Amino acid sequence: MIYLDYNATTPIDPAVLDAMLPYLREHFGNPSSGHAIGRTAREAVDRARVQVAALLGAAPTEIVFTSGGSEANTMAVLGSVHGGRGRHVVTSAVEHPAILEPCRVLEGEGCAITRVAVDEQGRVDPADVTAAVRDDTALVTVMLANNEVGTLQPVADIAASVNARVHTDAAQAVGKVPVDVHALGVDLLTVAGHKLYAPKGVGALYVREGLELPALIHGAAHEGGRRAGTENVAGLVGLGAACALAAAHLEEEVARERTLRERLWTTLSEALPDTWRHGDPDACLPNTLSVAFPGVLAGEVLASLGDQVAASAGAACHAEGVTISTVLEAMRVPHDLALGTVRLSLGRPTTAAEVDEAATRLVAAVRAARAA
Repeated sequence: MIYLDYNATTPIDPAVLDAMLPYLREHFGNPSSGHAIGRTAREAVDRARVQVAALLGAAPTEIVFTSGGSEANTMAVLGSVHGGRGRHVVTSAVEHPAILEPCRVLEGEGCAITRVAVDEQGRVDPADVTAAVRDDTALVTVMLANNEVGTLQPVADIAASVNARVHTDAAQAVGKVPVDVHALGVDLLTVAGHKLYAPKGVGALYVREGLELPALIHGAAHEGGRRAGTENVAGLVGLGAACALAAAHLEEEVARERTLRERLWTTLSEALPDTWRHGDPDACLPNTLSVAFPGVLAGEVLASLGDQVAASAGAACHAEGVTISTVLEAMRVPHDLALGTVRLSLGRPTTAAEVDEAATRLVAAVRAARAA
């Protein structure tokens, strides 16, 4: 199988696994224990916090470890409202469910949610966000990079133009493009480990120094009192190691993946000239290509490939029919194009040979579907 679904999840980098293994074997201590075994675990957690902070341009004290991106997003969204800052949240129409669902919870509690529209490339206008902010706005939350089409949002412009707390879900961006919390000007930022070659079940929330945010999980005073629970030491070691690797190789990997992505697009569009490309090809994640093949169902095309190519479809088939993604719907993508949309996302292990072979297989599968 040629794996082109790195936006869904990444494999654990071998170097990350090597860093984790001692903490799954001999270094099993509780980081809260005062003896030598516990201190070894505490040192590992502290080191991981420094590594995550360094990738984001943050201070280690501003990093709160979580079980992943969803928990970090929920902590940011619910915490900002439950902390008494206001009863209104501004977000975009193309957010991940990890933002949309906490917002729906708040709506059930009587809060107002404003979902700002996006243009045909999936980008929100900072002026629209500014106009939506009210005196009782507790939070503005706009993702940094879209998980489906890869469009990068103007988060820095938004943060500079609003008089409100700003959060960005950077799960798809961290490790793929440069992310600096001070350059962005945000108060809160979400990291998901399994999107950058760390294990699943671990993540982080950047919380700007001095910002008040109530705990989501209550218990002992872990994570500065913001997140109770004995730390997942091996997972956090993996997250730290993955962040250190990303920092060391980010510039060349961005260029490499962008070149491969454009190679993939060129091959597909030349073989199938009616292929449609979603999102902004320039202000986009370097690894992400969302394309539509008119006249076919993307799910059927991918199913026909079996174990040949792993990718994601922009529409889901179920007993009641076919539902297109909320992102494509918000971008006003025509229904037939949405049905034929495939997301192809590359990663560090992806080679030029794999890109060429995947394109050949996809073209054959689309032609066969049209002929049928």
